[in-house]
Amino acid sequence: MTEYVELHARSAFSFLRAASLPEELAGAAAEMGFPAMALVDRDGLYGAPRFHFAAKKAGVRAHIGAEVTCTDGTVYPLLVRTRIGYRNLCHLITRMKLRAKKNEGAATREEIAEHAEGLVCLAGLDHDLPWLIDAFAPGDVYAEIQRHMDREEEARNQALVERARSLRVPLLATNGVCHATAAEREAFDVLTAVRHKTTLDVAGRLLAGNSERHLKAAVEMARLFADHPDAIANTAELSSRLEFILTELGYEFPKYPVPEGETMNSFLARRTDEGARRRYRPYHERARRQIERELALIGKLGLAGYFLIVWDLVEFCRNNGILAQGRGSAANSAVCYSLGITAVDPVGMDLLFERFLSEERGEWPDIDLDLPSGEQRERVIQYVYQRYGRRGAAMTANVITYRGRSAAREVGKVLGFPEDVLGRLAALARAWEWKDPQYTAERQFRDAGLDPANPRIRKFLELYLGVQDLPRHLGQHSGGMVICEGQLDSVVPLEPATMPGRVVVQWDKDDCADLGLVKVDLLGLGMMAVLEETLARIRESYHEEVDLAQLPPEDPETYSALQRADTIGMFQVESRAQQAVLPRMRPERFYDIVVQVGIIRPGPIVGKMVHPYLKRRQGREAAECLHPSLERVLRRTLGVPLFQEQLLRMAMIASGFTGGEAEDLRRAFSHKRSEAKMQEIEVRLRAGMERNGITGAVQDTIVQAIASFALYGFPESHAASFALLAYASAYLKTHYLAAFMAAMLNNQPMGFYHPSTLIKDAQRHGLKVKPVDVTVSEWNCTLEMPAMRLGLRYVRGLREEAGQAIARRRPFASIDDLVRRVPELRKDELTKLAAVGALNALEGAGRRGAMWESARAIQPVGPLLDTPAAQSRDSEGADPPLRPMTPEERLRADYLGTGVTIGRHPMAWRRAEMNERGASSAEELHRMRNGRPVRVGGAVIVRQRPGTAHGFVFLSLEDETGIANIIVTPDVFEQYRLTLVGAPFLFIEGALQNVDGVVSVKASHIEALPAWAAEPVSHDFR
Repeated sequence: MTEYVELHARSAFSFLRAASLPEELAGAAAEMGFPAMALVDRDGLYGAPRFHFAAKKAGVRAHIGAEVTCTDGTVYPLLVRTRIGYRNLCHLITRMKLRAKKNEGAATREEIAEHAEGLVCLAGLDHDLPWLIDAFAPGDVYAEIQRHMDREEEARNQALVERARSLRVPLLATNGVCHATAAEREAFDVLTAVRHKTTLDVAGRLLAGNSERHLKAAVEMARLFADHPDAIANTAELSSRLEFILTELGYEFPKYPVPEGETMNSFLARRTDEGARRRYRPYHERARRQIERELALIGKLGLAGYFLIVWDLVEFCRNNGILAQGRGSAANSAVCYSLGITAVDPVGMDLLFERFLSEERGEWPDIDLDLPSGEQRERVIQYVYQRYGRRGAAMTANVITYRGRSAAREVGKVLGFPEDVLGRLAALARAWEWKDPQYTAERQFRDAGLDPANPRIRKFLELYLGVQDLPRHLGQHSGGMVICEGQLDSVVPLEPATMPGRVVVQWDKDDCADLGLVKVDLLGLGMMAVLEETLARIRESYHEEVDLAQLPPEDPETYSALQRADTIGMFQVESRAQQAVLPRMRPERFYDIVVQVGIIRPGPIVGKMVHPYLKRRQGREAAECLHPSLERVLRRTLGVPLFQEQLLRMAMIASGFTGGEAEDLRRAFSHKRSEAKMQEIEVRLRAGMERNGITGAVQDTIVQAIASFALYGFPESHAASFALLAYASAYLKTHYLAAFMAAMLNNQPMGFYHPSTLIKDAQRHGLKVKPVDVTVSEWNCTLEMPAMRLGLRYVRGLREEAGQAIARRRPFASIDDLVRRVPELRKDELTKLAAVGALNALEGAGRRGAMWESARAIQPVGPLLDTPAAQSRDSEGADPPLRPMTPEERLRADYLGTGVTIGRHPMAWRRAEMNERGASSAEELHRMRNGRPVRVGGAVIVRQRPGTAHGFVFLSLEDETGIANIIVTPDVFEQYRLTLVGAPFLFIEGALQNVDGVVSVKASHIEALPAWAAEPVSHDFR
């Protein structure tokens, strides 16, 4: 039997140079009976981890390599033979990448020679064979021949064979694979056209000549190279020499430097003890025992350095006035709490440490730090680079893949479809969480006016589906940073991020985790930035000092706002779903907020825990536990399991599991769940309950609760961390509205609502909002107590450079003075400032007068260049010959120019029309009885179709009085789909639902209201 190994295959991780995922290539190789296969992506090891694990699962040995581009344009396919070779390839790729712009870079011949040890080069006719023979070790250069039914290629093969024979270089047959199957050649051509920014009609010889670059069986390759059997035999011989496997990376986590005479364990214990005495007053025995237990395990697992490195980051934040808070399972650790990493006392809340760390798991713990998004977070990231070196730390990557909208636009463009057609199609691409089985891609095409019966459109549809989920380019993860003892580029290639001063590894967070690379997540959280700025503004404008750690714990006004669901802008509790629960929940203390944060999650929803909990909360159902032994675990959630930690404790109590075994249970039901593992865990659960006398229906109920909920369960520790921020945001909004709102507007985009909605909500709460004004506005929104002033940042198209210059060079006597003193201002920027009223203080004739004066003032200076109108005004003081804007025109100008208005809401101008049609305002709905037929109109500010809502759609309609919540059933959505998806203003008829203070309208008839020239922006499909 012919033995052949494909040693030159690219995957879609060559980014537009191949059309199959690494998993597909590994699967095809296994089906063809290949013993091994090599993945050789262009200028990187992007797909190597996924290929390695997929091949291992399929029983195929995975070889790793890369095609390295040289400065002269030549491409060198390099295969890794040894661990030294792998390290050299990582160094080579890193060097060429870091000296160039993102997605660029090439190696010199000298660099290739310098890094040749442990690598094998596959040489072609365009390579300098004698030089390669000198550069690489004996036997590490092969002459690569490929056959794709191409006459020119065959002529090159013959020339290469002659040269190789004369230099005694062995031949190697490969197929230069770019797609797993022949059928994927069309997708490959599309990606090629995208890469070259052309269309298929004119791409010509840029495209593949045929479909031969697919993975071929050994028998077929042997037939193709019957005249060169040695080229086939050499593939197996070379494969046997490629000894490196990807799990042999040699990665080490950094050691933390400690003072002389200390070990990392002793230094950690000292720092923990100091922190515990500050946190626990008094430092009680229960906390002391828990900390001792945790430190013992940390020492046993050799993790002290990890905790110290995270502590060091938190200390940097504390010393530099940067808010930082650990979240996730780290909040289950009393050591993390004592070190100041987390803000939740796990001892007081009885949280399960094993959810964070256990001996059985054999994995590194995961600590996420929430930081203020923007400049403050960047300071922490740069501190990590400074501390561990530019090649000792890097961000994890994020692979950007083709999805509905990007696939529609890019595939359609290379097929030559008009831009307006592609815009319609992209707009209809499913963007919400719910996967509607009825709304197929074919239906989407039809709704966009494209008939799939047309052969050209049918092909468009096929290719659109064919590229889904293929990698498009490499981005960076939101906050994951990998750090390493020594040089990280010995483990994985590094490359520059788009943002200056950032470096990324070529793997995403899952690849890093699978291969044992440890990351610390430095996550930018918008609300942290808001809280930090709010405190600063309170200090400056209210002359008060507010400490988040010392907020009044049970403030009546704060809880009153939460109970009314008056929560727009508040962290984690502002969504429509949260607002629908808050009046029924009526939180009265901090733990109620913990539950509130955790209950609107997939776990409680899918597990059908929400309504039983709320009924018990309202006293309509008895708070009974599943079993008396579980009373301690479930008492504070009224007998209903809501959090992951509760499920793990249930397993520990009911079945006698250890903490580590309970965590294994959670992982068995994770997103990578194994049916065999699940069955094994269930057997152990039931056996343990049998031993504890729990049988029959009760046993079944407990197993069902654990099995159905563990997949989606939200950690109580995570909910508690978020609840701290939720309470802080609620307190600050309630008591310091102006400061809180300025901070919210200065840190957009974030949260659930557009700035236009935030402003209207603040105005309804009594805050006076002043317009943008070049004579007083800063770049950011500011306070003019008790009012808030909009910042220049809200003028669309105004560059920050120009806005900051305006703020620095005041005062201005006139528009002419402004133009003279701020030369950075462009003509279009000056016009935009005038249109939104920002120049009104300098021009008494209003916005149009300011626009007229701006047009004159920006003209070149000199008497010969003065316009007649300008001369007339200067000599006679005449007003500009333009009528003032009407209120409606000012409203349109506000939305076009800033996206917000501080004037009347758009629906206020339609109220007479709404009254004629019998429509109620959002405010009036709260005073109406349940079940009454109602009509309502408003601007759509949120559209949602959650994955757990069985196809229901939820809308938020805003008018001048507030927000009306709309429920749209799946059948009504199908009836009015295009209107619901596209119309900015809607008129809705339906039945009012007013139960327990939760008000919504169940829609039966929907129509679009005529759109204005500009309107509020909706946040859709969240």
